[in-house]
Amino acid sequence: MTTDLIYSYFPDLTTHQKDQFTELNAHYRHWNAQINVVSRKDIDSLYLHHILHSLAIAKVISFLPGEKVLDVGTGGGFPGIPLAILFPETNFHLVDSIGKKIKVVNGVAGGVGLGNLVATHARAEQINDKFNFVVSRAVTQLKEFYPWIKGKFLKDSRNTLQNGILYLKGGDLSQEILESGLQATLIPVSDFFKEEHFNTKYVVYIPQ
Repeated sequence: MTTDLIYSYFPDLTTHQKDQFTELNAHYRHWNAQINVVSRKDIDSLYLHHILHSLAIAKVISFLPGEKVLDVGTGGGFPGIPLAILFPETNFHLVDSIGKKIKVVNGVAGGVGLGNLVATHARAEQINDKFNFVVSRAVTQLKEFYPWIKGKFLKDSRNTLQNGILYLKGGDLSQEILESGLQATLIPVSDFFKEEHFNTKYVVYIPQ
């Protein structure tokens, strides 16, 4: 899978954005050889499994200039790095409790020239800022995730969706949502992307 996959679903990318998406491959391979953030067998599916999956959030919402987005448990920079490329005027803060993962994020983000992203080695609870949206990719159960970011939302919403959580997760989520006690909307990723990989994956939206 190549960058053509990204271009087919996001045809309005600038030349600069296309260059950044193209460069991700080399930077991830370089860093992954030193610090394993993507499984060895999965690195060949980087664009499908990680980059395009991250961009499913962009099919649900277009982040606005000046909005602030927190990516919790970002790992190797997903979904934050692909979203930061797509929305260059939005401010992204990526956090992970594992320092070596943040080293990779900073290396990749610096390599492709992302000026709208900061990455911090910290737990989400330690971040004392407020955000329009919190994004994450299957870090933990929602009932455990929510307390980490409760109270971190700006009050004023100006986007098409109310400020809240956009969580990427797969499988049968009905019991997990029930146990969390949260008002969640499930949006199938297969509504946007035709690849079989996305058949059981969702963007979970939880307004604040």
